[in-house]
Amino acid sequence: MIKVTFKEKVGYALGDFATSMFWKLFSMFLMIYYTDIVELSPAAVGTMFFITRLWDGVNDPIMGAIADRTKSKYGKFRPYLLWGAIPFAIIGVLTFSNFDFSPSGKLVYAYVSYTLMMMAYTFVNVPYASLLGVMTNDSNEKTSLASVRFVGAFAGGIFMTATIPYFLDLFNKSHTWNNGYQAAAMIYASIAACCFVVCFLWTKERLKPLPTVSTIKEDFKDLAQNNQWFVMLGACVAFLIFTSLHDGIMMYYFKYYVQNQSLYYFGDVTWQEIAGAFITVWLMANLVGVLLVKPISKRMGKKQTFLLAIILCVVFSLCFYLFKPSDVWLMFLNNIIIGIASGVVAPLFWSMYGDITDYSEWKTGRRATGLVFSSSSMSQKIGWTIGGAAAGWLLAAYGFEANVEQSEASLKGVKLMMSVYPAIGALISAVFIMRYTLDDDVMEKIQKELYIQRNKKAQ
Repeated sequence: MIKVTFKEKVGYALGDFATSMFWKLFSMFLMIYYTDIVELSPAAVGTMFFITRLWDGVNDPIMGAIADRTKSKYGKFRPYLLWGAIPFAIIGVLTFSNFDFSPSGKLVYAYVSYTLMMMAYTFVNVPYASLLGVMTNDSNEKTSLASVRFVGAFAGGIFMTATIPYFLDLFNKSHTWNNGYQAAAMIYASIAACCFVVCFLWTKERLKPLPTVSTIKEDFKDLAQNNQWFVMLGACVAFLIFTSLHDGIMMYYFKYYVQNQSLYYFGDVTWQEIAGAFITVWLMANLVGVLLVKPISKRMGKKQTFLLAIILCVVFSLCFYLFKPSDVWLMFLNNIIIGIASGVVAPLFWSMYGDITDYSEWKTGRRATGLVFSSSSMSQKIGWTIGGAAAGWLLAAYGFEANVEQSEASLKGVKLMMSVYPAIGALISAVFIMRYTLDDDVMEKIQKELYIQRNKKAQ
């Protein structure tokens, strides 16, 4: 079994540090940026998210198939980190650039810039995710890599959420910038490009491709016959609906429902300060969950760990509907529990997709690492598409209007979107994962047989 060095794990983690800064920027701030800064209607934003993200989800498997067939002296997947670093950074800044267009022109620009951004994200992130599948053949090492990846991911998210209030305040007061989001995006984009390059330099692809080269049609046929892939697809889509609704409505929940508060010890605090602290605590709790996943899953197994974490997400998400605006401390306590549980689930997905890649090779004799991992990215995008679009459509359905006092119906909708609707998504994810059959004993048997198969083909 192949072990991975500490330096390489750090390099791999930096890749998700980079993408996570923008993923959290999109999932937590893009909706409110479009409605409250660019002044697009929530229904229009919801539809835009649905159309652009649906296309983005479709092109993930295409990118995976392309990466599987890439041949270079650097490997199949690593080169895309280098090639995509600068385009990713440039388009990231353009996405948060607000030009003086007409309302229809602003909507068109949002469609174009956001579509390009997500294509750049796919160009880098699909090969990056696939890289995990060729760095080691050890199932425990895959879980370790998935864990350190999410340490990097949540560290990137925490860095972004902790600094963006400062950046927005600094640049919005500056006479040089009329859009604080654009200036902040320039900083995050520069850091992201550097992290992609370091990730490229510090990682290695060790698992060599099998001599037999399959066609794209065969790869998709293998995927269609992989029942465990369908289980994970459903579980991942449902979980991402949970997280995207939770992330997307968070700023609205504090701006329009909780509002400014007077807290014991801290005194008078604005909703922005509460929301910023809430998001940062959420991501720190996610990080704790990531650190706990390896020892817990080693003791309980991946499937049982996943189910326990999901149940906690369901139960404690429902509590948000019961909180009054003054129950800020209870909100934070609840947030910590859900955050830890969500952090446990996230790396399990990627580790289990790595096992599904091995399972597919064991069944068919062909390995399509990029396709399987790109489909996992696709499932993320589908869940994010449904959750993000639903957030915009539900806000419109409940009568939300930006930057005004909300009606009772609108506030009820915001509360439901913070509690009941995400909980439904998490519950559906649990139903899917109950049908997952690749437990630790099964994977140990598969790994042994794969080792024999690979040695025979290498001779």
